[in-house]
Amino acid sequence: MLDTILYPLEWVVANVMVIWHWVWSAIGLDPAAGITWALSIVGLVITIRAALIPLFVKQINASRAMQVIAPDLKKIQDKYKGKKDQASREAMSRETMELYSKHKTNPFASCLPMLIQAPIFFALFRVLNYRLEGNASGSGSTEGIGMLTNEVAAQAQHAELFGASLSDSFFNSPGAAAKILSVVLIVAMVATTFLTQHQLTRKNLPASALEGPMAQQQKILMYALPFIFVISGPNFPIGVLIYWTTTNVWTFGQQWYVIRNNPTPGSEADRLHKERLAAKAAKRAAKRGEDPQAAVIEAAPEEESAQKRSGQRQQPKRKSRGGGKSQQLPVNDDKDLS
Repeated sequence: MLDTILYPLEWVVANVMVIWHWVWSAIGLDPAAGITWALSIVGLVITIRAALIPLFVKQINASRAMQVIAPDLKKIQDKYKGKKDQASREAMSRETMELYSKHKTNPFASCLPMLIQAPIFFALFRVLNYRLEGNASGSGSTEGIGMLTNEVAAQAQHAELFGASLSDSFFNSPGAAAKILSVVLIVAMVATTFLTQHQLTRKNLPASALEGPMAQQQKILMYALPFIFVISGPNFPIGVLIYWTTTNVWTFGQQWYVIRNNPTPGSEADRLHKERLAAKAAKRAAKRGEDPQAAVIEAAPEEESAQKRSGQRQQPKRKSRGGGKSQQLPVNDDKDLS
């Protein structure tokens, strides 16, 4: 059953790797070298992550929104705490869904890219562990799939990276080379996982979102995920460790770019973003011989930003006939002011 489900993904993974292998070979790398096949796995990551960019942006926004609405979720939970009747449960569920709808998020959107990558991860594991080593049938010989023919698979099987095969793992390797390389890659994988979670939860959230049960769950996750990789990493082939470390580096860089240019209002990243905009405005004004301070105020008016975030509109005013203070006109969004 599992073979039937994963076969199409194995076919895609194997073909993408072979295509990238052709690319690296065409620019002069040795087709039989381990570095060429390692870079083919890096190319696989690039291909997959490029296709997942829209989902990644959605994940960032969903994670950010879930943290921002955490205080409101807690209020709803406290409101119905201890109430077990059907009406209260339905009301709590309805108010929670309304809150999700208002902020255009849900708890599952932040997990979507990881859920999609999981089958690809297992497909790569099977290509390296079964197709290159023949462990599926117990024959110990390569088993081709798609453009990864038996001959190409045999070449990949014998390719070595720093003295280790891509299908070797810490617990399944004849020499010390594979163990050392596995440890280096596991450390890199753990470090990049931790830094990615830290960047998302600590630099891109307002202070109010860093407290409460959800913030504590994110903090636990930030430390738990690397620990899980420490336990499971020694069982992964080196090729899988290369894949996972590369995808972590991609995630970190992509996340850094999104947070830098589209930070959560009120977060540390938002403060730094405004400082950069102000510095650029002052620099441009200085080149034109204008007042830098005036340019900064014009480039980032705090009052206008606050109104946009709160959804409020600037209300029109008119001078009173008696020459006194201006009076504020009511705003009607449905009818023109006469």
